[in-house]
Amino acid sequence: MYGSMEEVSVDWRGKPCKANKHGGMSAAIFVLGLQAFEMMAVAAVGNNLITYVFNDMHFPLSKSANVVTNFIGTVFLLSLVGGFLSDSYLGSFWTMLVFGFVELFGFILLCIQAHVPQLRPPYCDMVSNGDHCEEAKGYKAIILFIALYLVALGSGCLKPNIISLGADQFTRENTKQSKKLSTYFNIAYFAFCMGELIALTLLVWVQTHSGMDVGFGISAAVMGIGVISLASGTVLYRNKPPRGSIFTPIAQVLVAAITKRKQICPSSVEMLNVSRNNGPNQVFDTSFNTENLLHTNKFKFLDKACIRTQDGKNESPWRLCTVSQVEQVKIIISVVPIFACTIIFNTILAQLQTFSVQQGSTMNTKIIDGFEIPPASLQSIPYIMLIFVVPLYETVLVPTAQKITGNDSGITPLQRVGIGLFVATFSMVSAALVEKKRRVSALHHDETMSIFWIAPQFLIFGVSEMFTAVGLIEFFYKQSLEGMQSFLIAMTYCSYSFGFYLSSILVSLVNQITRSKSHGGWLSDNDLNKDRLDLFYWMLAALSLINFFNYVFCSKFFSYNPSLSNGGPCHDDPKARQGSLEEVYDI
Repeated sequence: MYGSMEEVSVDWRGKPCKANKHGGMSAAIFVLGLQAFEMMAVAAVGNNLITYVFNDMHFPLSKSANVVTNFIGTVFLLSLVGGFLSDSYLGSFWTMLVFGFVELFGFILLCIQAHVPQLRPPYCDMVSNGDHCEEAKGYKAIILFIALYLVALGSGCLKPNIISLGADQFTRENTKQSKKLSTYFNIAYFAFCMGELIALTLLVWVQTHSGMDVGFGISAAVMGIGVISLASGTVLYRNKPPRGSIFTPIAQVLVAAITKRKQICPSSVEMLNVSRNNGPNQVFDTSFNTENLLHTNKFKFLDKACIRTQDGKNESPWRLCTVSQVEQVKIIISVVPIFACTIIFNTILAQLQTFSVQQGSTMNTKIIDGFEIPPASLQSIPYIMLIFVVPLYETVLVPTAQKITGNDSGITPLQRVGIGLFVATFSMVSAALVEKKRRVSALHHDETMSIFWIAPQFLIFGVSEMFTAVGLIEFFYKQSLEGMQSFLIAMTYCSYSFGFYLSSILVSLVNQITRSKSHGGWLSDNDLNKDRLDLFYWMLAALSLINFFNYVFCSKFFSYNPSLSNGGPCHDDPKARQGSLEEVYDI
């Protein structure tokens, strides 16, 4: 069995951390502050961006929806850059500090454009006179996209590091702190919900009634407070030092395995290369991680990368890797199917931030005389519910489930993701039924339905997101190794990215496929009464259900590396390596 090394953490000056001075919830609270304020700032922009792009920049509705989904998709795709820079070169804290200022500058530029009339097209009502409105082009469009993608770059590089830096405040070697990890993830999601809630109520209301320039200005101020919160905890943080490029050892395994593809894998694990130094005083390979992974039998073709062909003495790292290196690559390959199964889930989220907002704008938004609810604020409904449900989940459901399952988190992260993916389907079913009723009422009865009819689709998705988003992040963090936490967590955000990009592709494909001589397609008009958004929602509901069954299949065959499981080293026990949904559904 391989040895393990104690986790290494340093303070902001690079000196070893002290257990009584660094880390814990007292340090994590400053990271949670940044999470809440950054989420508040970016959500106020992203969730109401379609209104700004459509009404102020005069982009057509389908193009406006794609601008929003591409922007949000890029935010999450760039999380890979943030994860890579953090794990390889800068560390989580410095990555967050640098890109926090980048995001802040993007908000300021958006505010300037929204305030200066010369930087926008002349005012024009897109609903009644859309064909004659001047679309933003040239330097006006360039300024818009520079501002948006500065925000995207900053927010994307922050997201995986907010989670990893906060989680790093709790050491895995300390049993009490390790058990607090699941609690931390729930509190982090609570902070996320509070940020979203304030953004979708107060900040969106300000944007609607005081102008987008004031709203963007408040987002900039809120982001500034978030950066101050991060900096305030500097002396308390436990920081994981960067370990160099994480791609080099991955590439070495792939190159070595391909080079030795004709070799026959030995029958005994002892015949594989365990360490870099093959002399009598073996030193375990810790260039990429601080714990040595137990050998598993999955993806056996990769084991060829650690077969000695010249007694291992003179072979370069590109021809001879260690078992630990190979297992690291196996872990990354293993989580890809789980990651892929959440893409459709985030495609559904994209609809709630685009078409559902536009759907609400065609409905009766009046609550009482003299007060109307901004359509984008409907997205706050799930977060209002979740600020009560998340503490209830942590204080009631988790302890109850712990007694039944014996798991520290109540249910395993993969079980949590599976429940969320199943529930998400019903969000689109609700959306399709309501849109059909809304359209019929508008066209045949000349009636305008209340905006609260679309509340159920947001509520259902909110419950789904509580399970899926938190479960996925917890799963990736617990399956990650020292030196690659931020990068693996960034993969969860890439799921958001691919989901939003897929939404843009689906909108274009649906319009192409459903186009006829008399009609331009389901989503081709600027008027939802002429479009068939209900059919598009039904299509997404079907895709979501198919995706859930695909997830059950992938999870059934997922196997943990025993070195990372709670059960400890048990690689001789096949049951210890079996996937978690087998436990959930008894399949």
